[in-house]
Amino acid sequence: MDAERLARLELLLDRQDILDCLGHFSRGMDRFDRDLFLSTFHPDATIAAGPYVGDPKGLYDWARPMHEQGQVATHHNLLNHSCEISGDTAHTETYYLFVARNRDETNWIAGGRYIDRLERRDGVWRIALRTTVIEWSGLVPTLPVPYADLPDIHGNGAPGRSKDDPSYRRPLANLRDEQIPPGLED
Repeated sequence: MDAERLARLELLLDRQDILDCLGHFSRGMDRFDRDLFLSTFHPDATIAAGPYVGDPKGLYDWARPMHEQGQVATHHNLLNHSCEISGDTAHTETYYLFVARNRDETNWIAGGRYIDRLERRDGVWRIALRTTVIEWSGLVPTLPVPYADLPDIHGNGAPGRSKDDPSYRRPLANLRDEQIPPGLED
């Protein structure tokens, strides 16, 4: 493989490691997985998120009770992503869409951007500085959760904000009985 192709491959691997890091942040917060959440930041990182400005442990200790008391479920969705890498430093801008089911049965949606400086230390990309830009927010109408009335809808595991969530199950297997909706039978 020539040097130019090898450099491009290394850049793609770095970008994927950075995307994985950002995705682990979202999953760590949504599943209340403190270890996963903290693995996305260098311990000396600084984060500015809403009223909070401080270190990663303090951010988790502030955000988890806020989400636990306010919502029954949260989704930190990552969208458009740009990434500039120079050596062991990367600057990224990642659009996010935050969606939550509030405890009062309302639904909250907000959008903005995570603007990050990541650093590769000891071969691992982690966030060193984060600025959260909140650009809009609002409530959306509440509707019933689709198929919530099916008796075995959670037969493969109920969604949860812990390692009991089905996404942690290994190996993943279907535990529900076969069901074919009317009109789709042979």
